[in-house]
Amino acid sequence: MTETTPYDADRARFTREALARLVLCDHAVDVAESAKGLVATGNDPDTGPGGRVSQALQLVELAERALASAVIHERERGSSWAEIAQYLGVDAAAARGRFAADLDAWQTAFDVPYRLDETGRKRIPTLPTAAYDPAWTRTHLDRWASLERIGDEAVGSGLVMAATEEEDPAEDTA
Repeated sequence: MTETTPYDADRARFTREALARLVLCDHAVDVAESAKGLVATGNDPDTGPGGRVSQALQLVELAERALASAVIHERERGSSWAEIAQYLGVDAAAARGRFAADLDAWQTAFDVPYRLDETGRKRIPTLPTAAYDPAWTRTHLDRWASLERIGDEAVGSGLVMAATEEEDPAEDTA
């Protein structure tokens, strides 16, 4: 049985493809912000030996998370494992094997939206925050893109939204 969440109504306005795209955008912002930390040199004297390697490793880890999100998004928009594998430079079976756990976790999160913490008392969302509260995320990402001069509504304008009752596509053909 699927539990309800406070953002179910908002989330229903978004397709799974749009939710996956929001997660990818959110993870890409994390990569971009982390990369900015490696650009400035002013704090180098305050960084201990090996400190920049630590920052670069964090950047790689964030990029790996963004890659997994990109694969999930591509699967949600209908890309085959062969199409994804082509860009990874591996065969379809290797691509599927590498990202199967990420895709399974994504799909399961829609059926089991919470897990209990180690105390068993606190419910923790299993969906990534960007998919859990997509309306806030879209606004936040559009604001970030505007401040970075990427464009106004650079994220929200391209999302594939779910048809609402007022926008039922079947009615347009009548």
